[in-house]
Amino acid sequence: MTHPPDNRPRGKRPLPPKEAADWIVRHLRDQGFEALLAGGCVRDMLMGRPPKDYDVATGAKPLELLNIFRRTLKVGVQFGVIMVGDAGPWIEVATFRSDVHYSDGRHPDRVVFSTAQQDALRRDFTVNGMFYDPVTGEVIDYVAGQADLTRRVIRAIGRPSERFAEDHLRLLRAVRFAAVLDFAIEPHTWQAVVEYAPLLAKVSRERVLEELGRMLTSPGRTIGMRMLAESDLLPHAIPAVGQGTPWPLATIDLACRRLAALPADADLACSLAATLADLPPGRVDELAREMTCSNDLRKQLVWLIESLPRVRRQGDLSLADLKRLMASGWFDNLARLLHADLAARHQPLRPWQFLCERSEAIPPEKVQPAPLVAGDDLKALSITPGPIYKQVLDAVYTAQLNEQITDRDQALHMLRRLLADAGYSL
Repeated sequence: MTHPPDNRPRGKRPLPPKEAADWIVRHLRDQGFEALLAGGCVRDMLMGRPPKDYDVATGAKPLELLNIFRRTLKVGVQFGVIMVGDAGPWIEVATFRSDVHYSDGRHPDRVVFSTAQQDALRRDFTVNGMFYDPVTGEVIDYVAGQADLTRRVIRAIGRPSERFAEDHLRLLRAVRFAAVLDFAIEPHTWQAVVEYAPLLAKVSRERVLEELGRMLTSPGRTIGMRMLAESDLLPHAIPAVGQGTPWPLATIDLACRRLAALPADADLACSLAATLADLPPGRVDELAREMTCSNDLRKQLVWLIESLPRVRRQGDLSLADLKRLMASGWFDNLARLLHADLAARHQPLRPWQFLCERSEAIPPEKVQPAPLVAGDDLKALSITPGPIYKQVLDAVYTAQLNEQITDRDQALHMLRRLLADAGYSL
């Protein structure tokens, strides 16, 4: 098998993503193909925001791209998309195309390779439909995206009904972009979002969760939540009551107030917990599974919502209880959720202040100390393994966390007493 010439950029270190994308554009130009930066990176550059990633669009066909570059991944070659890693970081490179019919409401049945202008017209929103020439510094805008950036609006390219009928996830993306960018949704686009909202139920839960995650981890999470509710997307994006069943207005309002009270950098677990805190933990567990949350995210959500009532009632929280909460690894999110919940309910913040004061007063080494006694001590007393092990060891460790016992002799004495009370002869 013959390989193309090694034309990768020389240097000791991989190029940063922007420079890598620019190099790919220039290298394609050297091979005689049109190539431009495309999509969200252009929008973000024009807004002065750091792009999350950089995409390249080109007139080169997939087989030509595979010939030109040495380090490639065929991630969507049937749609004209490959990843190129010749300059270091992986950069998505896509052939200019038009999409032909969407049978599944998500992916085109087939594509026709086309021109930059036709490629722009098949994209979702005008602010995402622009190209940028890094060689000349020119913005190539076939869809009036720059004007909509100035107006701060999200507008579907072409007929909104067609864009949403093609790809139902665009319904949620419209709200996500509006929330993250703090833009309005253009009236005709908004009307189509409302009309086509039930189609979101047909989109895979994984993709819906991905979009929700980007929205809920942004400072615009509250705006996004209200727009989901007002557009009727909410019961399809987060079917808390049941698929397609509207949330109670009071629940939406309280969830939005909690989201507004979270710190700007709150993560997905904290934001989702603030959204779902009025649901029973069992329903949250079911919903997290329906939404395809990871096991870690699901467990944290359930733990946060189970723990919230306990930290609201400070008088019921022993020192051992507090230490166990602190040892979970999720305690900081619990404190954030408690603060947001109290603020949302217009209640005094004293439970949150008390929780912070108590936790800060506990030295780190005392949060999860090594147990003073263990199963070997029970074996040494000729106790047959069984449920009694967990029962007495948990009781002794709770006393240790409560600082009622402080050394091994006290722990062994308590262990023997508990065994005697349980009817064991020592």
